[in-house]
Amino acid sequence: MYVYILTNPTQTVLYIGVTNNLARRLYEHSNGRGDVSKFTGRYQTDLLIYFEVCPDAQQAIAREKQLKGWTRAKKEALINAFNPTWQAIDLDTWTG
Repeated sequence: MYVYILTNPTQTVLYIGVTNNLARRLYEHSNGRGDVSKFTGRYQTDLLIYFEVCPDAQQAIAREKQLKGWTRAKKEALINAFNPTWQAIDLDTWTG
């Protein structure tokens, strides 16, 4: 299971989600980019900047809720420690 954070091209929006298949979920987000009825479509939020692996769904959901409760500054510090340049992560080439 994965907990992940997406941003938009101007890095003004952070989206936190959970999934059991990160590559599939990123594909779904990028295909829904123009769908204004969805948060990620409305805010063009489809750039992966952070992710972590959790051992099971229960822990992933708990971590997602924890991160969603954090301040923007605390989320930014977490992202900076993992991906200091905030470059979009390509799962095929990521060595982080």
